[in-house]
Amino acid sequence: MSSQSDYGVLKQVFLKNPTAAFISQENIDQQWEGLNYHSRPELDKAVLEYAHFESLLKSRGAEVFYFSSNESVSIDSIYCRDATIITDHGAIICHMGKAQRVPESIACRADYNSHNIPVLGEIRAPGTIEGGDVAWIDQHTLAVANGYRTNDEGFRQLSDLLKPFNISLMQVDLPHFKGPSDVFHLMSIFSPVDQYKAVVYSPLMPVRFRNELLDRGYQLIEVPEAEYDTMGCNVLAIAPSECIMVSGNPITQRRLEAAGCTVHTYDGEHISRKGEGGPTCLTRPLVRI
Repeated sequence: MSSQSDYGVLKQVFLKNPTAAFISQENIDQQWEGLNYHSRPELDKAVLEYAHFESLLKSRGAEVFYFSSNESVSIDSIYCRDATIITDHGAIICHMGKAQRVPESIACRADYNSHNIPVLGEIRAPGTIEGGDVAWIDQHTLAVANGYRTNDEGFRQLSDLLKPFNISLMQVDLPHFKGPSDVFHLMSIFSPVDQYKAVVYSPLMPVRFRNELLDRGYQLIEVPEAEYDTMGCNVLAIAPSECIMVSGNPITQRRLEAAGCTVHTYDGEHISRKGEGGPTCLTRPLVRI
């Protein structure tokens, strides 16, 4: 069992359901525009979508824990991957690059304490880092973005925390793309689905990173341009070559199936597309095997 994997069988996972994150429709109405959502989520529809998504997670027998409701955080807290990083040696508390999300990490730490989950350390300002900018290439190699949500100082602090544990960090420079107000993470272009298999959007991938994956023997499953904005590249592995993705990406789904993957889909209009947070964003995996 390990916390240092993004493709093993999911055994333990933290979630934050819409009732806890969104709290009320009034709360959504007050926040969604300021947080750069594409349009207004509807709480009742979000609850129904999430119930289906959660059932897919539990289909492999995963034990689910829940982040608690907290009025200090925004509706973005439904995307609970971003506030922390999990290692075999404990959780790392992030300092978020999006200012409105900074309180989330403090709230997550309180929930970890209540579940007796050890905390290895935390990233402090001026360092920034978000969990969506971090992905395990293998059990001892962690890819970490350099972009608008994660900076060099955050990378340096994370490197210092992980240095005693023989974990190598691979820095991945992200493009400007749509600018600092957009939700653009490393996992917007890279989602591992097996030991040497990943869904990628090559037009936005740094050449050095893409070549490194190929040199390591990765099979790259390409997302077409038409399915990038519909979150075709945001794919969550719940077991090796078994994954969950947002519905409405048929080309990517067929390519995954052709590569030997079992694919489950969910309707994510209100919990994913409007806030640009797919299945990886909605989960904070703790343990895989």
